[in-house]
Amino acid sequence: MKFPTGLASIAIAFTLAACGGKEGGNASAPTGAPVAAVAAPAGTTWADTVAATPEGGFRMGNPDAAVKVTEFASYTCSHCAEFTAKSGEEIRSLVNTGKMSFELRNYVRDPLDMTLALLARCGGAGPFFPLSDQFFANQAAMFQKVQGMGDAPYQAAMTAPPEQRFNMLAKDAGLLEFAMQLGISEDQGKQCLANTAEAEKLAKAVQDATTKYQISGTPTLLLNGSVVENATTWEALREKLKEAGV
Repeated sequence: MKFPTGLASIAIAFTLAACGGKEGGNASAPTGAPVAAVAAPAGTTWADTVAATPEGGFRMGNPDAAVKVTEFASYTCSHCAEFTAKSGEEIRSLVNTGKMSFELRNYVRDPLDMTLALLARCGGAGPFFPLSDQFFANQAAMFQKVQGMGDAPYQAAMTAPPEQRFNMLAKDAGLLEFAMQLGISEDQGKQCLANTAEAEKLAKAVQDATTKYQISGTPTLLLNGSVVENATTWEALREKLKEAGV
């Protein structure tokens, strides 16, 4: 199934980017000095300390961490799914030291991606990362199901009223049912999928990020607010983090 490039939640267009981030950027040169660990508040772990950010993402970890990593990711990007599969356990380990925080910002590339983003964000900060991890892990099966349903249901969803589009797409693709298995109630999921204001906000955030960081593909990674040069895989980013003292 081909995704039209001009569809959005209401009368706005997605700024589509390729799957596979650009090589290059302007991250500051690391000092090489080791970063000191910071203990989490008593009875907590930094990896379970998750909060929404003013930029529209969700941050895991110490808000004052010396090293701040941000990933712009798309749920329909195979490179993002690979990054998550390879990095997840080690990111949590690094975040738990208090040296590093990790923020995920949804970089929505197509209507299916928007559907998943609305569901992932539906429960707020707490379940965001577990939902995201499972959506990435389920990506291949999701693609197979979407391809198998043919173009007619997709086109019907995209020509429906804005508040119905993503509910229809989620139902046809089995995404609402999948989210329900992960703790999102049916009513809650339907409400989130009908939230056109949130869809607009996500689409606007993509446009703003594209302009600010010159994003041409996903994942795009930031280190302390600057695009990381030559690091679109976990292996490459891990080397940059070592250079930064983490």
